[in-house]
Amino acid sequence: MIILPAIDIINGQPVRLYQGDYAQKEVVADSVRSLAQRFVDEGTCFLHLVDLDGAKAGRRVNAALIKEVAKTVGVPIEVGGGIRTLEDIADYIENGVERVILGTGAMEDATLLQEAVHRYGAQIAVGIDCKDGYACGRGWLSQSDLHYIDFAKQLEAMGVQTIIVTDISKDGTLQGPNMEMLQELKQAVRMHIIASGGVRDLTHIAALKKLDIYGAITGKAVVCGTLDLPAAIALCEEG
Repeated sequence: MIILPAIDIINGQPVRLYQGDYAQKEVVADSVRSLAQRFVDEGTCFLHLVDLDGAKAGRRVNAALIKEVAKTVGVPIEVGGGIRTLEDIADYIENGVERVILGTGAMEDATLLQEAVHRYGAQIAVGIDCKDGYACGRGWLSQSDLHYIDFAKQLEAMGVQTIIVTDISKDGTLQGPNMEMLQELKQAVRMHIIASGGVRDLTHIAALKKLDIYGAITGKAVVCGTLDLPAAIALCEEG
């Protein structure tokens, strides 16, 4: 299992939200660049960046900053938020982004997703952001009638290899991941699953590792100091 420290971006600043609420925004570092460098210095092998302005607006807002980080940080990054066209995807990949995450775009435009997977294969991931078991889009502000298991199965049939799964009710709470949801998903599909939301400490990392999922995203726990990033990385590398 790998650890992917998260950097959520609003107005060019690294922030954390609580349960996806844009009104509950906390700036967590001096800059996106400095926070990314801190994570790299602590040993991370992959970064997770989200353009929250872009997710809400339906277009990339912080793309220039994200591309700068991708070119300079020295480790692979995956990016989501506001990505709605093949041109958006190509621009990120051509500027050093390792994996592009489609969220609303995947939910609302099957043709876009199919073409993206055809062109870029494993470099395309899909974010499944859930509230009460149903997928949400547009920066978590719009809930669909698409159940997360059904959505995941559809994505697998289309050739998607990696999904990022977030229980919105857990995000930013430090109350632990939704292990039941992740277990059900693990039994339903064979894709790489990256868990996001709720991680507080090493016990949660150990539980996710035991579940044998591909990766775990952590944001608030690291910046708040409840999770030691080097220790989490070391735990994932054991065995």
